[in-house]
Amino acid sequence: MKKARVRRKAADRLGPESWVRAGFDALVRGGAEAVRVEPLAVELGVTKGSFYWHFVDRGDLLRQMLARWEAGGTHQIIERLRGSGVPAREQLSLLMAICQEHGNGSLEGAVRAWGVTSPEAGEVVARVDRTREGFVEGLLREMGLSAGSARHRTRALYLALLGEFARTASGAEPTSPGVWQELLTLLTSE
Repeated sequence: MKKARVRRKAADRLGPESWVRAGFDALVRGGAEAVRVEPLAVELGVTKGSFYWHFVDRGDLLRQMLARWEAGGTHQIIERLRGSGVPAREQLSLLMAICQEHGNGSLEGAVRAWGVTSPEAGEVVARVDRTREGFVEGLLREMGLSAGSARHRTRALYLALLGEFARTASGAEPTSPGVWQELLTLLTSE
C-alpha cells in the first residue's frame, strides 16, 4: 500500500518536462528508437497512463523533444545574448562560453544523428543550423566584416563547435578556454 502511494505521488508530480528529459536521456543512450513509452515509464517509476496524460502519442513526445531542443539550445540563448546589451564581440565571446559550459555534446550529437534518419528531425536540425549561423553571421557583420567573410568565419566557428561537441561526447577532455579565445581573436580580426 505504501509503495503504491509513493508511486502515485511521483506520478502526480511528473510533468511533461520529466518525460522530455527522460526522452533525451534515452535518445543519447540508444538513438530515437530507444525513446519508447513503456521503458520510459519504468525508468520514471510511473505507469504509461502518466505519459498519455501529457502526450497524445510517442510522435507527440518526439515533436516536443525537438521543440525543446530547438528552443533551449538556440532561441533562448540568442534572446539572452541579444538582451544582454553588450557589444557584438562580447556576445560572440559569451556564446562560445555557453557552448563550453554545455560540455558533453552528446545530446547535440544524438539529435543530429536522429536528423539523418528522420525527415522531421532533419528539418529541425537544418532550421537550427540556419538560425545559429545567421545569428553569428549577424554579430560578425556588426563588427564590420564583409558579408562573405562573416559567412565563412561563421561556418568555421560552427564546424569547430560541432567538432568539440563530437570530441567531448566521445570522452575527450574539453578544449581549453585559451584555444577558444585564440579562435575568437582569429575570427574577429580584420
